[in-house]
Amino acid sequence: MDNKNDLEVTLWDRLVTLPQYLIPQHALSLLMHKLTRSELTWFKNSFTRFIIKKYKVNVAEAKITDLAAYPSFNAFFTRQLREAVRPVAKGDDIVVSPVDGAISQIGQIKQGQIIQAKGRQYSVMELLAGDQQLAQQFDQSQFATIYLSPRDYHRIHMPLTGKLKSMSYIPGKLFSVSPRTARTVPNLFARNERVVTVFETEFGPMVLVLVGAIFVGSMETVWQGQITPAYGKKVEHWAYQDEQAITIQKGEEMGRFNMGSTVVMLMPQQCKQFLADFNAGSTVNMGQAIT
Repeated sequence: MDNKNDLEVTLWDRLVTLPQYLIPQHALSLLMHKLTRSELTWFKNSFTRFIIKKYKVNVAEAKITDLAAYPSFNAFFTRQLREAVRPVAKGDDIVVSPVDGAISQIGQIKQGQIIQAKGRQYSVMELLAGDQQLAQQFDQSQFATIYLSPRDYHRIHMPLTGKLKSMSYIPGKLFSVSPRTARTVPNLFARNERVVTVFETEFGPMVLVLVGAIFVGSMETVWQGQITPAYGKKVEHWAYQDEQAITIQKGEEMGRFNMGSTVVMLMPQQCKQFLADFNAGSTVNMGQAIT
């Protein structure tokens, strides 16, 4: 059954999305990056309370519930959760959600194409900045695209245990990644700035793509630290060998976003099939089984 994420594009969708083509996306995101790191007490407290109220953030899940203890809004936004709040589903062959969020799309990669929204597809090769050899490894594999709203927990965790192989920074636009924009802007996730991380698992290669968006002031990984800003103009690539090729266990943190964004998962062919009761619009928590 279609849901709100799969509606046809309307004239209103196009009108609401149009300003994103015109605004200085990177300049505004850089400004947001600075504001969210401000340590002015009155500002960070006011902004934090505003976001909590507007998006109904569940502060009780946080390890630190005293808002005054956070030095900046970003420190609150990337807050750590209390232990056991997000139990990780057991089983070596069980894939878990890497984040809290809403599933934009989930399914099988067919003829190198990923569903973005109803009536829109984009290619795995475009998503991976033309890396044909890597893209071919995921033909007929499964994918999941999960959208994080401002109310969600913004640390990203491993859906399977994996050994880090490589990472690429791919410059691009910073469109919103909201459901409306996803159904309106062609090739959204292959146009936006993103960080592609590649892992080797016991089931084969796995890719997690951290997709940037307007007002997402930074993306970072636990092994490299902050990737953006600065916003680059060229693709950058890191290969990890020997002691740099760290292994991260399922459920362990691998990165984080500032403000809301999206993770695209490309899973090994040998993984269990995603359960039929998950579809576009389903909400998931980090650690929840999605196979």
